Amino acid sequence: MAANHSPMLASYFITFFIVVPWATALPDEILRQNIGKLLRTDLGSTSIASADYGNLVQETPSAVFYPSTVDEVISLIKLSNNLSTPFSIAARGRGHSVRGQAMAGDGVVVEMTSLAGNGIRVRVSWNPALGFFADVGGEQTWIDVLKTTLEHGLAPVSWTDYLYLTVGGTLSNGGISGQSFLHGPQISNVHELDVITGTGDFMTCSKDMNSELFFAVLGGLGQFGIIARARIRLNKAPSRAKWVRLIYNDFSKFTRDQEYLISSGNINGPDYVEGSLITDNSPPNNWRSSFYSSLNQSKISSLLKSNQGLLYSIEVVKYYDDLTANTIDEVYTHELETMGKDLEFVSGFIFKKDVPVIDFLSRVAIGDNHNSEAHPWLNLFVPKSTILDFNDAVFAHIIRRHNHTTSGPILFYPFNRIKWDDRTSAVIPEEEIFYTLGLLHSCMPDEVEIYEKLNNEILEFCEKSGIKIKQYLPHYKSKEDWVKHFGSKWESFQEMKTKFDPRMILSPGQRIF
Repeated sequence: MAANHSPMLASYFITFFIVVPWATALPDEILRQNIGKLLRTDLGSTSIASADYGNLVQETPSAVFYPSTVDEVISLIKLSNNLSTPFSIAARGRGHSVRGQAMAGDGVVVEMTSLAGNGIRVRVSWNPALGFFADVGGEQTWIDVLKTTLEHGLAPVSWTDYLYLTVGGTLSNGGISGQSFLHGPQISNVHELDVITGTGDFMTCSKDMNSELFFAVLGGLGQFGIIARARIRLNKAPSRAKWVRLIYNDFSKFTRDQEYLISSGNINGPDYVEGSLITDNSPPNNWRSSFYSSLNQSKISSLLKSNQGLLYSIEVVKYYDDLTANTIDEVYTHELETMGKDLEFVSGFIFKKDVPVIDFLSRVAIGDNHNSEAHPWLNLFVPKSTILDFNDAVFAHIIRRHNHTTSGPILFYPFNRIKWDDRTSAVIPEEEIFYTLGLLHSCMPDEVEIYEKLNNEILEFCEKSGIKIKQYLPHYKSKEDWVKHFGSKWESFQEMKTKFDPRMILSPGQRIF
């Protein structure tokens, strides 16, 4: 699942959008400053920065800033602070937010990828205290991090499913995927950050140095500073992946088996576990990955019809390297046989592949057709204690009733709370195991209202039923909703905003303050 940035070359205006004014228009004298040459006000630049992957919101900035150095970003923020009425500033990576989170209406959007103009900013190092790590520019994409670290036989341990996202973008949200049950989200695998705060101060921080800022920024939705560099934990990289998918027609068995697979008692267990739903409009093969042969798709489609248009799937991966290549088949075949005795998927519905690890990690490729679509996504964290009720109402009834309109992958898989650091700004349910739901809708712009009604029906059910969900990649319309979202963390979140961005310059598109 994704977090806050993606390729976006939109030069059109969509028919459904929200326009929200923020700061006053950029004063003319700013363009005459030394950094004025880095600001672009032409329609080509501002129209790109006024849209994102969601195609739901449009907010036109007064200018787009194209820095080549971190110092230039610092100068921009200090310039805003020195004005009697500061202009808002939003850092934009690959524009993969879906509800305008990286926009700055009437303000300045910082095109972070411009910092990569001098080459890939990924440096691999080692020291006795940390082992191997990579110092990575906040504007770098995870695919560039992967390619660079693999040259050293190393790789990060926690990923997002889509790798063409910036490091700063995912660390501002969480960064989750099927490895998170084992290694935690990406924000749990950072040693150190360089941050440009909302006052224009450049601060290096870690859990032991400037720790308030460090934990505030991780999962902090860009509210306290712009991530200029992140020090990412690395491990020895595997070379290949044993990739298995299992099909279920029973929700209880589907979730029970996922929880077994991610449990600490599952010795030599998998490296990756993700669950998903299969419906008529969320078929076995989709843009997230093309796994099944046409024969297997036909087989699954027949089972889908006999199960009233709803199936569940678990995706399981075990990594290995060249040293274990000669024994992996024997070992993993034994593990699968053992696992098969314990797992309760539909008999005969186990499908296997063996692929290079880079092919698995980079399997999600978003095509150009997504630029003409809208993406009214809904991402939730659901407490384990309520998933049966959630399934009965949401999957078995709401999703099934809207089966003709739902379109896109539907993810549903568990995390272990112990792998998350509660000191970060990220908000998760207060249970040891919780699930993430990703409704990754795709539709034409004039169909958005249909999908928003579906999303709202799910949210209203959870509210009325007392299911204590938390939104991931959150979007709220009122401060009261944000206060409820952060819960016990709200007071600290507000305090950190006052300390590191007192004039509330950064990330206005989140609509928190």
